[in-house]
Amino acid sequence: MRTRLLALTSAACGAALLGAAALPASASDPVSASGREADAGSDEVTAAELLAEVRACSRISKGKYRTDSGSAKATVPVCGMRDAVFWKADMDIDCDGRKTRLCNRKTDPYFLPETAFQSSRGEPLDSAALPHVVVPGPSRVWDYRKSGLTGGSVVAVVYRDRVRYGVIGDTGPTGIIGEASYAMAKALGIDPDPSTGGAESGVTYIAFKDSRISPIESRARAQSRGAALAREFVGRS
Repeated sequence: MRTRLLALTSAACGAALLGAAALPASASDPVSASGREADAGSDEVTAAELLAEVRACSRISKGKYRTDSGSAKATVPVCGMRDAVFWKADMDIDCDGRKTRLCNRKTDPYFLPETAFQSSRGEPLDSAALPHVVVPGPSRVWDYRKSGLTGGSVVAVVYRDRVRYGVIGDTGPTGIIGEASYAMAKALGIDPDPSTGGAESGVTYIAFKDSRISPIESRARAQSRGAALAREFVGRS
């Protein structure tokens, strides 16, 4: 759970840029750490198909969110559909949770050794290995729990022509939206450096209602469940 301010520049934070290290994969999870599993197979839902379904917004949040603490205006609503909610924002990098070579106080000045939701072993999630999304903490603006979402709910994230699946794994500030784990950014081809990386705009988050998987840390289950839900979402099932 983070209280991230504006992302620091490398000069301001003094954090060294990460090398082009390979993203670690769980030994018990057969999904490739490269995140390219969604590209395989002709039945995979494309970014264009998902984006076509979320062109219009029926706002369910009582207000809008800022994308960073220093943003002048709140511009991002949370939109509702029958089976999902979605928002279009930027992507800040969440490196909180399990301390690893890629996620620690040296690589991330805002690092916290915990996440709002825990693994099946009762441990913080590994943001460097698990693609997950951060949702704003419950507030008068929007309470994710009232939208059929919780830790482990499946999320499709779209960036340019890529679609990647993950889970809701952490909560953030109540007034800010647009954050995902190191592993999710890496899978989408976004610079995952927690100090200097991320995407300024163009990221669409689609969270499927009542879709919680267990264990929360299974990339394989998130991928298979996400792919099935996406096919239903675009009317292909």
